[in-house]
Amino acid sequence: MVLGSEATVFDLSAKRELNNGFGNSLSTAVELVVSPILMGLLGWWIDRQLGTFPLFALALFLVTLGYIVWKQFAVYAARMDRQQQELLAPTIDRERA
Repeated sequence: MVLGSEATVFDLSAKRELNNGFGNSLSTAVELVVSPILMGLLGWWIDRQLGTFPLFALALFLVTLGYIVWKQFAVYAARMDRQQQELLAPTIDRERA
């Protein structure tokens, strides 16, 4: 006699998609936080060498932050356009149905 003879089947595609979403979100968050800080520190070092304290630190921080926000918006807009095209474009399966 075998206990639990019924096999349980799991669909791992949903879990894989969820894990990919978490990974993408984490990398975006790290990029959004770490990159401007590193560039701000580089600007602080340049300012210390030149004696122009807040100039390069603020400029590099703000330019980097602006670029990352713009890049994330462009990636998001492209992803949404691609998904909209997939939903609205006729496919072979839809035409046969």
